[in-house]
Amino acid sequence: MALTFGSFLLLLAAGAPMVFVLGVAGALTLAVTGATPLVVVAQRLYNGIDSFPLLAIPFFVLAGLIMEQGGIARAIVNLATALVGWIRGSLYMVATVTATGLSAISGSGSADTAAISAILIPEMKKRGYDLDYAAATVAAAGTLGPIIPPSIIMVVLAMISDLSVGAMFLGGILPGIIAAAGLMVGHWLYTRRQPERYADAEPFRLSRLIVAFREALPALAMPVIVVVGIIGGVVTPTEAAVLAVVAGLLIGLFVYRELKLADLPRMMLRTAGISSAVMIIIGTASIFSWLVAIQDVPTLLAAWFEANIGSAWVFLLIVNILLLIVGMFMESISALLILMPVLMPIAVKLGIDPLHFGVVVAINLSIGLITPPYGICLFIASTVARRSVMQVSRVIWIPLIPLILMLLLSTYVPNVVLWLPRALL
Repeated sequence: MALTFGSFLLLLAAGAPMVFVLGVAGALTLAVTGATPLVVVAQRLYNGIDSFPLLAIPFFVLAGLIMEQGGIARAIVNLATALVGWIRGSLYMVATVTATGLSAISGSGSADTAAISAILIPEMKKRGYDLDYAAATVAAAGTLGPIIPPSIIMVVLAMISDLSVGAMFLGGILPGIIAAAGLMVGHWLYTRRQPERYADAEPFRLSRLIVAFREALPALAMPVIVVVGIIGGVVTPTEAAVLAVVAGLLIGLFVYRELKLADLPRMMLRTAGISSAVMIIIGTASIFSWLVAIQDVPTLLAAWFEANIGSAWVFLLIVNILLLIVGMFMESISALLILMPVLMPIAVKLGIDPLHFGVVVAINLSIGLITPPYGICLFIASTVARRSVMQVSRVIWIPLIPLILMLLLSTYVPNVVLWLPRALL
Protein backbone atom coordinates (compact mmCIF):
# COMPACT_ATOMS: atom_id res chain seq x y z
CA MET A 1 0.00 0.00 0.00
CA ALA A 2 2.83 2.41 0.93
CA LEU A 3 4.59 1.64 -2.37
CA THR A 4 1.41 2.14 -4.41
CA PHE A 5 0.48 5.49 -2.91
CA GLY A 6 4.08 6.64 -2.40
CA SER A 7 4.99 6.17 -6.07
CA PHE A 8 1.69 7.77 -7.09
CA LEU A 9 2.35 10.91 -5.03
CA LEU A 10 6.02 11.09 -6.07
CA LEU A 11 5.18 10.94 -9.78
CA LEU A 12 2.35 13.43 -9.32
CA ALA A 13 4.67 15.88 -7.53
CA ALA A 14 7.26 15.43 -10.30
CA GLY A 15 4.70 16.66 -12.84
CA ALA A 16 4.34 13.42 -14.80
CA PRO A 17 1.23 13.17 -17.02
CA MET A 18 -1.67 11.55 -15.16
CA VAL A 19 -1.78 8.54 -17.48
CA PHE A 20 1.84 7.69 -16.52
CA VAL A 21 1.27 8.46 -12.85
CA LEU A 22 -1.52 5.88 -12.67
CA GLY A 23 0.04 3.25 -14.92
CA VAL A 24 3.60 3.42 -13.57
CA ALA A 25 2.48 3.41 -9.92
CA GLY A 26 0.52 0.23 -10.54
CA ALA A 27 3.16 -1.50 -12.65
CA LEU A 28 5.94 -0.58 -10.18
CA THR A 29 4.01 -2.07 -7.27
CA LEU A 30 3.50 -5.35 -9.15
CA ALA A 31 7.13 -5.46 -10.31
CA VAL A 32 8.60 -4.85 -6.84
CA THR A 33 6.30 -7.21 -4.93
CA GLY A 34 6.50 -9.94 -7.56
CA ALA A 35 3.31 -11.52 -6.23
CA THR A 36 1.41 -10.97 -9.48
CA PRO A 37 2.74 -11.31 -13.06
CA LEU A 38 3.18 -8.04 -14.96
CA VAL A 39 0.86 -9.27 -17.72
CA VAL A 40 -1.96 -8.24 -15.34
CA VAL A 41 -1.12 -4.60 -16.20
CA ALA A 42 -2.11 -5.14 -19.83
CA GLN A 43 -5.15 -7.20 -18.85
CA ARG A 44 -6.45 -4.59 -16.40
CA LEU A 45 -5.83 -1.76 -18.87
CA TYR A 46 -7.84 -3.57 -21.54
CA ASN A 47 -10.61 -4.58 -19.13
CA GLY A 48 -10.86 -0.97 -17.92
CA ILE A 49 -11.98 0.28 -21.33
CA ASP A 50 -13.77 -2.87 -22.55
CA SER A 51 -17.19 -1.47 -21.67
CA PHE A 52 -20.14 -0.67 -23.92
CA PRO A 53 -21.34 2.33 -21.83
CA LEU A 54 -17.96 4.03 -22.37
CA LEU A 55 -18.79 4.34 -26.08
CA ALA A 56 -21.10 7.17 -25.02
CA ILE A 57 -18.06 9.36 -24.35
CA PRO A 58 -16.79 9.84 -27.95
CA PHE A 59 -20.33 10.29 -29.22
CA PHE A 60 -21.18 12.95 -26.62
CA VAL A 61 -17.88 14.70 -27.44
CA LEU A 62 -18.73 14.66 -31.15
CA ALA A 63 -22.25 15.93 -30.41
CA GLY A 64 -20.69 18.86 -28.53
CA LEU A 65 -18.39 19.71 -31.44
CA ILE A 66 -21.30 19.54 -33.89
CA MET A 67 -23.27 21.82 -31.57
CA GLU A 68 -20.41 24.34 -31.58
CA GLN A 69 -19.94 24.29 -35.36
CA GLY A 70 -23.43 23.64 -36.69
CA GLY A 71 -25.37 26.72 -35.56
CA ILE A 72 -26.97 25.02 -32.55
CA ALA A 73 -24.97 27.08 -30.05
CA ARG A 74 -25.82 30.29 -31.91
CA ALA A 75 -29.56 29.49 -31.87
CA ILE A 76 -29.49 28.87 -28.12
CA VAL A 77 -27.54 32.12 -27.55
CA ASN A 78 -30.21 34.01 -29.48
CA LEU A 79 -32.96 32.39 -27.40
CA ALA A 80 -31.11 33.19 -24.16
CA THR A 81 -30.69 36.80 -25.29
CA ALA A 82 -34.41 37.09 -25.97
CA LEU A 83 -35.16 35.59 -22.54
CA VAL A 84 -32.80 37.56 -20.28
CA GLY A 85 -31.34 40.31 -22.47
CA TRP A 86 -33.51 42.87 -20.68
CA ILE A 87 -31.65 42.41 -17.36
CA ARG A 88 -28.76 44.74 -16.44
CA GLY A 89 -25.44 43.12 -17.36
CA SER A 90 -27.39 41.12 -19.89
CA LEU A 91 -24.50 39.22 -21.47
CA TYR A 92 -23.48 37.73 -18.12
CA MET A 93 -27.04 36.42 -17.81
CA VAL A 94 -27.05 35.23 -21.42
CA ALA A 95 -23.84 33.25 -20.82
CA THR A 96 -25.42 31.40 -17.89
CA VAL A 97 -28.74 30.68 -19.63
CA THR A 98 -26.90 29.57 -22.79
CA ALA A 99 -24.69 27.22 -20.77
CA THR A 100 -27.79 25.72 -19.17
CA GLY A 101 -29.19 24.97 -22.62
CA LEU A 102 -25.93 23.69 -24.09
CA SER A 103 -25.32 21.49 -21.03
CA ALA A 104 -28.38 19.49 -22.02
CA ILE A 105 -26.67 18.65 -25.32
CA SER A 106 -22.93 18.19 -24.97
CA GLY A 107 -22.22 16.75 -21.48
CA SER A 108 -18.84 18.47 -21.46
CA GLY A 109 -17.98 21.62 -19.53
CA SER A 110 -14.96 22.40 -21.70
CA ALA A 111 -16.99 22.12 -24.95
CA ASP A 112 -19.68 24.44 -23.57
CA THR A 113 -17.07 26.95 -22.35
CA ALA A 114 -15.33 26.98 -25.74
CA ALA A 115 -18.60 27.55 -27.62
CA ILE A 116 -19.87 30.30 -25.30
CA SER A 117 -16.46 32.01 -25.12
CA ALA A 118 -16.15 32.22 -28.89
CA ILE A 119 -19.60 33.78 -29.28
CA LEU A 120 -20.02 36.03 -26.21
CA ILE A 121 -16.61 37.20 -24.97
CA PRO A 122 -15.88 39.32 -28.10
CA GLU A 123 -19.31 40.95 -27.70
CA MET A 124 -18.66 41.56 -23.97
CA LYS A 125 -15.37 43.23 -24.89
CA LYS A 126 -17.14 45.42 -27.46
CA ARG A 127 -19.68 46.58 -24.85
CA GLY A 128 -16.98 47.48 -22.33
CA TYR A 129 -17.60 44.67 -19.84
CA ASP A 130 -14.98 43.76 -17.23
CA LEU A 131 -13.07 41.09 -19.20
CA ASP A 132 -11.74 39.30 -16.11
CA TYR A 133 -15.24 38.86 -14.75
CA ALA A 134 -16.52 38.04 -18.24
CA ALA A 135 -14.07 35.13 -18.48
CA ALA A 136 -14.94 34.04 -14.92
CA THR A 137 -18.65 34.14 -15.81
CA VAL A 138 -18.24 31.98 -18.91
CA ALA A 139 -15.95 29.52 -17.10
CA ALA A 140 -18.41 29.20 -14.19
CA ALA A 141 -21.25 28.64 -16.67
CA GLY A 142 -19.20 25.78 -18.14
CA THR A 143 -19.38 23.91 -14.84
CA LEU A 144 -23.07 23.28 -15.53
CA GLY A 145 -22.08 20.91 -18.37
CA PRO A 146 -21.18 17.92 -16.18
CA ILE A 147 -24.08 18.56 -13.75
CA ILE A 148 -27.06 18.95 -16.08
CA PRO A 149 -27.67 15.79 -18.15
CA PRO A 150 -26.27 14.34 -20.28
CA SER A 151 -22.94 14.32 -18.44
CA ILE A 152 -19.76 12.47 -19.35
CA ILE A 153 -18.65 12.51 -15.71
CA MET A 154 -21.94 10.90 -14.66
CA VAL A 155 -21.67 8.20 -17.34
CA VAL A 156 -18.22 7.20 -16.04
CA LEU A 157 -19.30 7.49 -12.41
CA ALA A 158 -22.38 5.34 -12.96
CA MET A 159 -20.32 2.71 -14.73
CA ILE A 160 -17.66 2.33 -12.02
CA SER A 161 -20.18 2.54 -9.15
CA ASP A 162 -22.87 0.28 -10.67
CA LEU A 163 -25.51 3.02 -10.64
CA SER A 164 -28.27 3.81 -13.12
CA VAL A 165 -27.16 6.41 -15.68
CA GLY A 166 -30.76 7.60 -16.05
CA ALA A 167 -31.11 8.08 -12.28
CA MET A 168 -27.80 9.96 -12.17
CA PHE A 169 -28.96 12.23 -14.98
CA LEU A 170 -32.23 12.98 -13.19
CA GLY A 171 -30.37 13.65 -9.95
CA GLY A 172 -28.31 16.38 -11.59
CA ILE A 173 -31.21 18.40 -13.04
CA LEU A 174 -32.38 20.25 -9.92
CA PRO A 175 -28.85 21.06 -8.61
CA GLY A 176 -27.97 22.34 -12.08
CA ILE A 177 -30.99 24.64 -12.22
CA ILE A 178 -30.28 25.92 -8.69
CA ALA A 179 -26.65 26.59 -9.67
CA ALA A 180 -27.73 28.52 -12.79
CA ALA A 181 -30.18 30.64 -10.75
CA GLY A 182 -27.49 31.30 -8.12
CA LEU A 183 -24.97 32.38 -10.75
CA MET A 184 -27.49 34.82 -12.24
CA VAL A 185 -28.22 36.33 -8.82
CA GLY A 186 -24.47 36.74 -8.32
CA HIS A 187 -24.12 38.51 -11.69
CA TRP A 188 -26.99 40.84 -10.87
CA LEU A 189 -25.40 41.78 -7.54
CA TYR A 190 -22.02 42.30 -9.20
CA THR A 191 -23.40 44.64 -11.88
CA ARG A 192 -25.16 46.77 -9.24
CA ARG A 193 -21.76 48.19 -8.28
CA GLN A 194 -21.41 49.87 -11.72
CA PRO A 195 -24.94 50.33 -13.07
CA GLU A 196 -23.84 52.76 -15.82
CA ARG A 197 -21.25 50.34 -17.20
CA TYR A 198 -23.79 47.53 -17.53
CA ALA A 199 -26.82 49.54 -18.63
CA ASP A 200 -26.89 47.75 -21.98
CA ALA A 201 -30.10 45.82 -21.43
CA GLU A 202 -32.55 45.67 -24.33
CA PRO A 203 -36.30 45.99 -23.79
CA PHE A 204 -38.11 42.67 -23.52
CA ARG A 205 -40.15 41.92 -26.65
CA LEU A 206 -42.47 38.95 -26.81
CA SER A 207 -42.29 38.88 -30.60
CA ARG A 208 -38.50 38.52 -30.46
CA LEU A 209 -38.79 35.70 -27.93
CA ILE A 210 -41.28 33.84 -30.12
CA VAL A 211 -39.03 34.15 -33.18
CA ALA A 212 -35.93 33.04 -31.21
CA PHE A 213 -37.82 30.12 -29.69
CA ARG A 214 -39.06 29.00 -33.10
CA GLU A 215 -35.52 29.18 -34.47
CA ALA A 216 -34.11 27.25 -31.48
CA LEU A 217 -36.74 24.47 -31.52
CA PRO A 218 -34.59 22.04 -33.56
CA ALA A 219 -31.68 22.63 -31.17
CA LEU A 220 -33.92 22.13 -28.13
CA ALA A 221 -35.03 18.79 -29.55
CA MET A 222 -31.57 17.31 -28.95
CA PRO A 223 -31.69 17.21 -25.13
CA VAL A 224 -35.25 15.86 -25.30
CA ILE A 225 -34.06 12.98 -27.48
CA VAL A 226 -31.15 12.21 -25.14
CA VAL A 227 -32.67 12.60 -21.68
CA VAL A 228 -36.19 11.37 -22.37
CA GLY A 229 -34.85 8.43 -24.35
CA ILE A 230 -32.61 7.29 -21.48
CA ILE A 231 -35.10 7.93 -18.67
CA GLY A 232 -37.91 6.28 -20.61
CA GLY A 233 -35.80 3.18 -21.14
CA VAL A 234 -36.12 3.49 -24.92
CA VAL A 235 -32.37 3.74 -25.50
CA THR A 236 -29.17 3.13 -23.56
CA PRO A 237 -26.88 6.12 -22.82
CA THR A 238 -24.61 5.02 -25.67
CA GLU A 239 -27.50 4.79 -28.13
CA ALA A 240 -28.76 8.18 -26.91
CA ALA A 241 -25.32 9.68 -27.60
CA VAL A 242 -25.42 8.27 -31.14
CA LEU A 243 -28.89 9.75 -31.63
CA ALA A 244 -27.57 13.12 -30.42
CA VAL A 245 -24.85 12.98 -33.08
CA VAL A 246 -27.31 12.02 -35.83
CA ALA A 247 -29.78 14.73 -34.75
CA GLY A 248 -26.96 17.30 -34.54
CA LEU A 249 -25.76 16.43 -38.04
CA LEU A 250 -29.25 16.69 -39.52
CA ILE A 251 -29.92 19.99 -37.77
CA GLY A 252 -26.52 21.49 -38.61
CA LEU A 253 -26.56 20.35 -42.25
CA PHE A 254 -30.19 20.80 -43.27
CA VAL A 255 -31.89 23.14 -40.77
CA TYR A 256 -29.31 25.80 -39.82
CA ARG A 257 -27.04 24.93 -42.77
CA GLU A 258 -23.94 26.16 -40.93
CA LEU A 259 -22.28 22.75 -40.88
CA LYS A 260 -20.43 21.55 -43.98
CA LEU A 261 -19.53 17.98 -44.85
CA ALA A 262 -15.95 19.18 -45.20
CA ASP A 263 -15.98 20.00 -41.45
CA LEU A 264 -16.65 16.39 -40.42
CA PRO A 265 -13.12 14.92 -40.81
CA ARG A 266 -11.65 17.69 -38.63
CA MET A 267 -14.34 17.23 -35.96
CA MET A 268 -13.85 13.45 -35.96
CA LEU A 269 -10.11 13.88 -35.49
CA ARG A 270 -10.73 16.22 -32.53
CA THR A 271 -13.22 13.73 -31.11
CA ALA A 272 -10.69 10.91 -31.45
CA GLY A 273 -8.01 12.98 -29.71
CA ILE A 274 -10.21 14.05 -26.80
CA SER A 275 -11.82 10.62 -26.35
CA SER A 276 -8.56 8.67 -26.55
CA ALA A 277 -7.06 10.87 -23.83
CA VAL A 278 -10.04 10.08 -21.58
CA MET A 279 -10.01 6.36 -22.44
CA ILE A 280 -6.32 5.80 -21.74
CA ILE A 281 -6.72 7.48 -18.36
CA ILE A 282 -9.68 5.20 -17.61
CA GLY A 283 -7.59 2.18 -18.61
CA THR A 284 -4.56 3.03 -16.45
CA ALA A 285 -6.81 4.11 -13.56
CA SER A 286 -8.38 0.64 -13.58
CA ILE A 287 -4.92 -0.79 -12.78
CA PHE A 288 -4.54 1.58 -9.84
CA SER A 289 -8.09 1.06 -8.53
CA TRP A 290 -7.67 -2.73 -8.80
CA LEU A 291 -4.53 -2.54 -6.64
CA VAL A 292 -6.38 -0.37 -4.14
CA ALA A 293 -9.22 -2.90 -4.01
CA ILE A 294 -7.05 -6.02 -3.56
CA GLN A 295 -5.14 -4.27 -0.76
CA ASP A 296 -8.50 -3.78 0.98
CA VAL A 297 -8.02 0.00 1.26
CA PRO A 298 -11.79 0.80 1.19
CA THR A 299 -12.48 -1.61 4.07
CA LEU A 300 -9.60 -0.24 6.15
CA LEU A 301 -10.71 3.35 5.58
CA ALA A 302 -14.35 2.49 6.30
CA ALA A 303 -13.32 0.88 9.59
CA TRP A 304 -11.28 3.96 10.49
CA PHE A 305 -14.20 6.30 9.73
CA GLU A 306 -16.63 4.16 11.74
CA ALA A 307 -14.23 4.02 14.70
CA ASN A 308 -13.17 7.68 14.68
CA ILE A 309 -16.03 9.60 13.07
CA GLY A 310 -19.10 7.42 12.54
CA SER A 311 -21.12 10.40 11.27
CA ALA A 312 -22.36 10.60 7.70
CA TRP A 313 -22.62 14.40 8.07
CA VAL A 314 -18.93 14.77 8.96
CA PHE A 315 -17.90 12.24 6.29
CA LEU A 316 -19.69 14.26 3.61
CA LEU A 317 -18.01 17.45 4.83
CA ILE A 318 -14.57 15.78 4.64
CA VAL A 319 -15.34 14.41 1.16
CA ASN A 320 -16.45 17.85 -0.07
CA ILE A 321 -13.26 19.49 1.18
CA LEU A 322 -11.11 16.65 -0.20
CA LEU A 323 -12.69 16.74 -3.66
CA LEU A 324 -12.59 20.53 -3.92
CA ILE A 325 -8.85 20.39 -3.18
CA VAL A 326 -8.27 17.45 -5.54
CA GLY A 327 -10.18 19.30 -8.28
CA MET A 328 -7.66 22.12 -8.08
CA PHE A 329 -4.84 19.82 -9.18
CA MET A 330 -6.31 16.85 -11.03
CA GLU A 331 -8.50 16.23 -14.07
CA SER A 332 -12.01 15.20 -13.02
CA ILE A 333 -12.16 11.76 -14.72
CA SER A 334 -8.80 10.79 -13.16
CA ALA A 335 -9.94 11.92 -9.70
CA LEU A 336 -13.19 10.03 -10.13
CA LEU A 337 -11.52 6.77 -11.10
CA ILE A 338 -9.01 6.95 -8.26
CA LEU A 339 -11.29 8.05 -5.43
CA MET A 340 -14.72 6.53 -6.08
CA PRO A 341 -13.68 2.89 -5.49
CA VAL A 342 -12.41 4.06 -2.08
CA LEU A 343 -15.13 6.53 -1.09
CA MET A 344 -18.30 4.82 -2.31
CA PRO A 345 -18.05 1.72 -0.03
CA ILE A 346 -17.48 4.01 2.97
CA ALA A 347 -20.51 6.13 2.05
CA VAL A 348 -22.71 3.04 1.75
CA LYS A 349 -21.51 1.69 5.13
CA LEU A 350 -22.40 5.04 6.73
CA GLY A 351 -25.93 4.80 5.32
CA ILE A 352 -25.60 7.41 2.56
CA ASP A 353 -27.70 6.77 -0.55
CA PRO A 354 -25.26 5.77 -3.36
CA LEU A 355 -27.11 7.86 -5.95
CA HIS A 356 -27.05 10.93 -3.70
CA PHE A 357 -23.36 10.46 -3.01
CA GLY A 358 -22.57 9.93 -6.70
CA VAL A 359 -24.26 13.18 -7.75
CA VAL A 360 -22.53 15.10 -4.92
CA VAL A 361 -19.16 13.78 -6.16
CA ALA A 362 -20.04 14.81 -9.74
CA ILE A 363 -20.94 18.33 -8.57
CA ASN A 364 -17.66 18.60 -6.63
CA LEU A 365 -15.59 17.59 -9.64
CA SER A 366 -17.56 19.95 -11.88
CA ILE A 367 -16.64 22.87 -9.61
CA GLY A 368 -13.02 21.76 -10.05
CA LEU A 369 -13.28 22.87 -13.69
CA ILE A 370 -12.84 26.50 -12.57
CA THR A 371 -10.59 26.25 -9.51
CA PRO A 372 -7.00 27.26 -10.23
CA PRO A 373 -4.36 26.14 -10.92
CA TYR A 374 -5.83 23.26 -12.98
CA GLY A 375 -9.38 24.42 -13.92
CA ILE A 376 -9.68 23.63 -17.63
CA CYS A 377 -12.75 25.86 -18.17
CA LEU A 378 -10.85 28.73 -16.52
CA PHE A 379 -7.98 28.23 -18.97
CA ILE A 380 -10.27 28.15 -22.01
CA ALA A 381 -12.23 31.30 -21.07
CA SER A 382 -9.04 33.16 -20.07
CA THR A 383 -7.38 32.29 -23.38
CA VAL A 384 -10.31 33.52 -25.47
CA ALA A 385 -10.52 36.72 -23.39
CA ARG A 386 -6.74 37.17 -23.73
CA ARG A 387 -6.34 37.50 -20.00
CA SER A 388 -4.00 35.53 -17.78
CA VAL A 389 -5.38 32.82 -15.52
CA MET A 390 -4.00 34.79 -12.57
CA GLN A 391 -6.00 37.89 -13.56
CA VAL A 392 -9.24 35.95 -13.94
CA SER A 393 -8.58 33.99 -10.74
CA ARG A 394 -8.82 37.23 -8.73
CA VAL A 395 -12.58 37.37 -9.43
CA ILE A 396 -13.41 33.68 -9.86
CA TRP A 397 -14.45 33.53 -6.19
CA ILE A 398 -17.59 35.57 -7.01
CA PRO A 399 -19.28 32.85 -9.14
CA LEU A 400 -17.73 30.19 -6.90
CA ILE A 401 -19.90 31.28 -3.97
CA PRO A 402 -23.29 30.24 -5.48
CA LEU A 403 -21.73 26.99 -6.75
CA ILE A 404 -20.44 26.11 -3.27
CA LEU A 405 -23.81 27.00 -1.74
CA MET A 406 -25.55 24.73 -4.24
CA LEU A 407 -23.06 21.96 -3.38
CA LEU A 408 -23.79 22.28 0.34
CA LEU A 409 -27.54 22.31 -0.30
CA SER A 410 -27.29 19.17 -2.46
CA THR A 411 -25.07 17.50 0.14
CA TYR A 412 -27.16 18.09 3.25
CA VAL A 413 -30.64 18.15 1.71
CA PRO A 414 -30.61 14.82 -0.18
CA ASN A 415 -34.06 15.42 -1.69
CA VAL A 416 -32.55 18.13 -3.91
CA VAL A 417 -30.80 15.24 -5.69
CA LEU A 418 -33.20 12.37 -5.06
CA TRP A 419 -36.61 13.97 -5.60
CA LEU A 420 -36.72 13.67 -9.41
CA PRO A 421 -35.27 10.12 -9.61
CA ARG A 422 -37.76 8.91 -6.99
CA ALA A 423 -40.65 10.68 -8.69
CA LEU A 424 -39.94 9.46 -12.23
CA LEU A 425 -38.21 6.10 -11.86
